[in-house]
Amino acid sequence: MSLTPELVAHCRNQFPALGRTVAGEPAVFLDGPAGTQVPRAVIDAVSSYLAHQNANHGGVFATSVESDALLDQVHRAAADLVGAEDPDTVFFGANMTSLTLAMSRALGRTWRAGDEVLVTRLDHDANVTPWVLAARDAGATVRYAEIHREDCTLDLDQLRGQLSQRTRLVAVGCASNAVGTINPVRQITQWAHQHGALVFLDAVHYAPHALLDVAAWDCDLLACSAYKFFGPHMGLMWGRRELLESLPAYKVRPAPDTLPGKWMTGTQNHECLAGVLAAIDYLAWLGREAGGDPHADRRSALTAAFQAIGDYERTLCQRLLAGLAELPAVRVWGITDPRRLAERLPTLSVTHRSLPAIDVARHLAARGIFAWHGNYYALQLSETLGREPDGMVRVGLVHYNTPREVDRLLAALRELV
Repeated sequence: MSLTPELVAHCRNQFPALGRTVAGEPAVFLDGPAGTQVPRAVIDAVSSYLAHQNANHGGVFATSVESDALLDQVHRAAADLVGAEDPDTVFFGANMTSLTLAMSRALGRTWRAGDEVLVTRLDHDANVTPWVLAARDAGATVRYAEIHREDCTLDLDQLRGQLSQRTRLVAVGCASNAVGTINPVRQITQWAHQHGALVFLDAVHYAPHALLDVAAWDCDLLACSAYKFFGPHMGLMWGRRELLESLPAYKVRPAPDTLPGKWMTGTQNHECLAGVLAAIDYLAWLGREAGGDPHADRRSALTAAFQAIGDYERTLCQRLLAGLAELPAVRVWGITDPRRLAERLPTLSVTHRSLPAIDVARHLAARGIFAWHGNYYALQLSETLGREPDGMVRVGLVHYNTPREVDRLLAALRELV
């Protein structure tokens, strides 16, 4: 299973945005951690829904019946994506942040003074502040898992040492959206469950790069965002059925008490849900192509896709890290050892020894290289590393990027030296 140069080129041809030019040169999209580009199939799915099936939920007429059938398909596809058997345990919303805030409000009603919640210094703030606010309202205590600053990995001994019978929730990311660190979420979940705590996983940054597997991880809740895995701006969340059924949901009275409607507040963005289905099916198509099995079921195809994506992205990341190691003015934050590529995703944050992050980002932008600057909402990490308020410059590689684009980035950074 591999992404050959020919298959990568075929993938790139499906993304209209990649045809953009800046100053006569092809644009280099390294801004994927904030939102990837989308293939033509996703664009077509959104427009086709609006043109032919646009209707509200629950009617007996043709467009509503077709729309409801589409929603059922999206739930099944999303269940395949996260590795769940039950499609009704997946629900959708505006984005991961909104879904997490709603879930934190529901979980917070079950907490009391003396209870504890554990969050980390490595996470996106959407997996920190919602739990901090819910704990505050419940009178519960918030504890923080610290990091090793030298490689931006979680201090697992310190994390484990903070767990106790008072711990009600552990909120941790599958991977850092700032520095790419992959966290051992299966191990963390085992430790948390030994103390009777629930585990909430933020898989937003992990989802475009590696296979989600709620069954193997044994977590209780997981959230991600479709616009990070080549889809439209939508969030999705999975939860254990017994937990979703028992928790109090903040919803209007006509909304059902059964899953998944219990957690789907108001009319959903049906056209974007059509795009979510198309994005998942695009990844499944890629897996069938890379794995050479055109008849593979969707979950098997997704497994093959992410194996091929991971192998390819690690070659790009190795190339980038090797080039950056030759630039003494540029510092890479996080894991840089090429022998530890399996512990990270191809997302890197860098700083220049004399230039602020925004100036580096502007320098890249003028050369058609799109990269983010700031803290990317990983505020706890940026503060811990002493990078506020300037932040860092983040470059994120995905499977539609190429070795030539990595070389263009390195050449642009050499100009700053």
